[in-house]
Amino acid sequence: MGKRTSYAPGTFSWADLATSDQADAKRFYGGLFGWEAQDMPVGDGVVYSMMSRDGDVVAAIAPAPQAQRDAGVPPIWQSYVTVASAEETAERAGAAGGHVHAAPFDVFDAGRMAVIQDPQGAFFMVWEPREHAGAALVNAPGALTWNELYVPDLDAAQAFYGAVFGWTFAPIEGMAMPYTVINNGERANGGMMLPPMAGIPPHWLVYFGVADIDAALAAVTALGGSVQAGPIDIGMAKIGVVADPQGAMFALYDGRFEE
Repeated sequence: MGKRTSYAPGTFSWADLATSDQADAKRFYGGLFGWEAQDMPVGDGVVYSMMSRDGDVVAAIAPAPQAQRDAGVPPIWQSYVTVASAEETAERAGAAGGHVHAAPFDVFDAGRMAVIQDPQGAFFMVWEPREHAGAALVNAPGALTWNELYVPDLDAAQAFYGAVFGWTFAPIEGMAMPYTVINNGERANGGMMLPPMAGIPPHWLVYFGVADIDAALAAVTALGGSVQAGPIDIGMAKIGVVADPQGAMFALYDGRFEE
């Protein structure tokens, strides 16, 4: 497991769930991962639920903004990348062909963020930290473990994200489906691959660690979620893709954890 008090720019550092039923999502993830919620008021009767595992904050659950609901966006896990400057990163993203969906704005004293859509349609957030660095625990059961991009054009994705974050890319040889590891400096920082079937829109998929993939998949269904795929043995780990009761997709990872 890895305790964190800061993140290097270009590192995935946080994930939050925008959902249609905040109370039921807290029940589901509390049962699945042992998360405990601390509700933080953010105005107009809305709370942002900081979710902790054994005292370490690991993710958050919030009601989906009305604009997302009006646009028909389903409940979704959102991936955040730490940056030194939200403004400069948003400018680079626009110059590289992305769309700055929400220009940089302050999130109270926690930090500054922007919402960006890459040229193929996948959304992600950039996070310039102030009081909130990101997840205090990663790479452990019940904590953020991996972030994976699904897009139809891997070369275009590498060009875009390389320009925005300075990431480098290392294809894994011998895979049935092409898979590329994303590196931020010397550390693996996620992966990217082609969608496994037609109809899957470009998106970032969030992985959380588990100690026992079979038990975790059984718990997903017992708690009202659904198993979309798995368990899948990828050699270094076993994984599964699941959906919570509101339909938000995420993945489970049972294997060796990086520090």
